[in-house]
Amino acid sequence: MGRMDGIRGDAPQEPNPLRRLTPDLLRRRTSMKWRTYAPDVLPLWVAEMDVPLAGPVARALTRAVEIGDTGYAHGPDYAEALASFARERWGWEADPARAALVPDVMLGVVEVLKLVTGPGDAVVVNPPVYPPFFLFVRHMDRRIVEAPLDDEHRVDLAVLEDAFRSATAGGRRAAYLLCSPHNPTGTVHTAEELAAVAALAERYGVRVIADEIHAPLVSPGVRFTPYLSVPGAGRGFSLMSASKGWNLAGAKAALALAGPDAAAELAALPEEVAHGMSHLGFIAHTAAFAEAGPWLDALLAGLAENAALLADLLGERLPGVRYRPGEATFFAWLDCRALGLGEDPAARFLQRGRVAVNPGPDFSTGGAGHVRFNLATSPELVAEGVRRMATALG
Repeated sequence: MGRMDGIRGDAPQEPNPLRRLTPDLLRRRTSMKWRTYAPDVLPLWVAEMDVPLAGPVARALTRAVEIGDTGYAHGPDYAEALASFARERWGWEADPARAALVPDVMLGVVEVLKLVTGPGDAVVVNPPVYPPFFLFVRHMDRRIVEAPLDDEHRVDLAVLEDAFRSATAGGRRAAYLLCSPHNPTGTVHTAEELAAVAALAERYGVRVIADEIHAPLVSPGVRFTPYLSVPGAGRGFSLMSASKGWNLAGAKAALALAGPDAAAELAALPEEVAHGMSHLGFIAHTAAFAEAGPWLDALLAGLAENAALLADLLGERLPGVRYRPGEATFFAWLDCRALGLGEDPAARFLQRGRVAVNPGPDFSTGGAGHVRFNLATSPELVAEGVRRMATALG
């Protein structure tokens, strides 16, 4: 096989996909991560990974292009592939009959929220959390009620109960948009925590919608529990996708799944919702869940190495930054408050260090003084990112 342009080939191929792409090749990409900032800025921000496509995914897409298989997404293949993956990885029997095709996770969240809430109703979230939660929810005329995570980045049940009580005051309908695993902190909620959430939601009549897009990215040795697998979650929903685990954000596809007591509601999802899914996305995501597990395992090992490297480098170059490696995702949530850079350290890192990380305030309560650092790159670029951050303090 010929050597791929831009992929390091001077030694036997590394199993770690994070080590395969050179900076020169990455800068030829036209997507958001590498084109938003000037060429002298090192981008370590948005949820794109610096990896080549997993082999099974690339082959599936190539076959589709060769035969012109570029029509509309259809059929159970995606849901069945996810169910098989869930059975093998998480010991959960997901029912493909209670799944619906949606364009992507956030648009799926919007459609499910339309099923269970109305204009002016409340949606509870756990900040600091994924910024589009706020943007999408407010855009559809729902109001946000915050239930901040505790100091250990875990769900505080007492705070959550207060939020549920507020959200349902006056008999209003309400939903809880649960980020699981949590972005940006990397927290993996335990089965016990999720069961307590389900019980609380039932007590207050709050409908739980779990964004589980980062579920494939749980660190080795850590157990992920799907929300719909816990007792009491029968009226809940989940949104899942191969998007984050296999770097397929540009190949739009996701699944909405319902608990047994919510299946009739999900079945009422308008048919046209599925039409927004990319058929090539459907093909790519199906191949990822069905065939690309070994690639994912190599990625997870590489991410664990990068997290350990980042911790060491911060200790050497930026000891004032507090970092506790998360249990999932490819993000590092960095507490930079001791550096004295104000609420938005990312602005200083960009201006003086020419490195782009996500500003903590974008994640709402608990985000001030923090940044989100994307670990899904080569160890060399992780090290370069820390060096640039340290330079910004000079």
